[in-house]
Amino acid sequence: MNLNERIPNNVNLSEDKRLQRALEKWLPNFLSWWHDMGPEGFQEKDVWLRTAIDVGSEGWAHFDYVKMPEYRWGIFLEPAQPDAKVGFGDNFGAPAYQEVPGEFRNALRRIIVTQGDTEPASVEQQRRLGATCPSLYDLRNLFQVNVEEGRHLWAMVYLLHAYFGRDGRDEADALLERRSGNPDKPSILEAFNQPCDDWLNFYAFTMFTDRDGKYQLSALAESGFEPLARTCKFMLTEEEHHMFVGDTGLSRVVKRTAQLMKENEDVREVGGIPLDIVQKYINFWFSYSLDLFGGEISSNSADFFAAGLKGRFKEQEQYTDHIAAEGSFTMMVVENGKLVPREVPLRNALNEILRGEYVKDCEKGLARWNKALTDEGMSQRLFLPNIRFHRHVGEYAGHNLDLDGNLISKEEFEAKKSEWLPTKEDREYVGSLMKPVTEVGKIANWIAPPTSGIKGKPFEFEYVRL
Repeated sequence: MNLNERIPNNVNLSEDKRLQRALEKWLPNFLSWWHDMGPEGFQEKDVWLRTAIDVGSEGWAHFDYVKMPEYRWGIFLEPAQPDAKVGFGDNFGAPAYQEVPGEFRNALRRIIVTQGDTEPASVEQQRRLGATCPSLYDLRNLFQVNVEEGRHLWAMVYLLHAYFGRDGRDEADALLERRSGNPDKPSILEAFNQPCDDWLNFYAFTMFTDRDGKYQLSALAESGFEPLARTCKFMLTEEEHHMFVGDTGLSRVVKRTAQLMKENEDVREVGGIPLDIVQKYINFWFSYSLDLFGGEISSNSADFFAAGLKGRFKEQEQYTDHIAAEGSFTMMVVENGKLVPREVPLRNALNEILRGEYVKDCEKGLARWNKALTDEGMSQRLFLPNIRFHRHVGEYAGHNLDLDGNLISKEEFEAKKSEWLPTKEDREYVGSLMKPVTEVGKIANWIAPPTSGIKGKPFEFEYVRL
């Protein structure tokens, strides 16, 4: 691990002078993007952040006060495995790819660019949230997520520069040129063009959209292209905290709402977020995050699997048949205005299989939030809408379905839309609660404090020095 180089890394960057020069040329462009599009108003503040100093389980997360522009972004890959093999697909058992196979070059570049594009987009979506933080603890968590998304961008840029020549360098430059929500140069995936301008959005985003990241990275961590697999394995160690922020953030909102409901059934009158608004935010971000897995029936998923580029979730741990050339998967599709079952080849259904793993994981979060309601003596329950609800990608795009996944008319959907998805008035009300609380140990009225602080520190700790 070379931490003292201009770009910290554990890939012996100094031994490849051409690559080192290319990345050092990209570094000022990244820092310029970070200055323009990173957290607004806090660039010179000391933030108690964790930074990678080793990829080992004991040493990779070092905590200290850091100014975000001075954060040690770097290139960190899990150690190489001797005699690594392609773990699935048509080349199952062959030596893992150490260079990009020519026949898979475009597919692999597309995978890396799409993953890389999500990282700066989320920072851009969240850049103004610091101004309305509910506590210093939450402010620090926001910035931790932001700097790690920046490092994840570096991870993908390294692969583009190291393995794709001029095309890769051009793609790396383009990653800094697209902007979340920009009508002319938007982010590639639509979930990353949605506004994330209040903290309820932020918690739902890190709960649902970052959780999609977990499953995409897990599938890529199985890749037969070993540099990508090693990169994603290390990224997953950081992604866990992002999901923790969302999961516990929403749990704390729900807990506080339940507490305020004991004071007044209409929590708006005592400054809380009603459960029906929380549910609408869940419906919105869960459905947009489901789109990120791609179409239910996908030739791309079949091709990526066949090539050994992108596997299933825990491919080696959960499956015995790593060829998946036979077998089928039955899913519901829309035909002639009706939902009917369709059987498709297993490889063509791998997006849907990965999506199913994701949904099971999300359900665990709902169970925790509902337990928070139970603990406060409330009978109300939150839920996940059906996976067919409010979809913009795949078999259900262009169709109108209700929360239970039933086909309805466009008129019925429009009539119910305000009950199912956040309205302008809902967003304005949530926005009205977003007043900054920056005194050490204090917290906004609409959210409960965490049960514990970060890395052994109490909640009453100066996580950001303002």
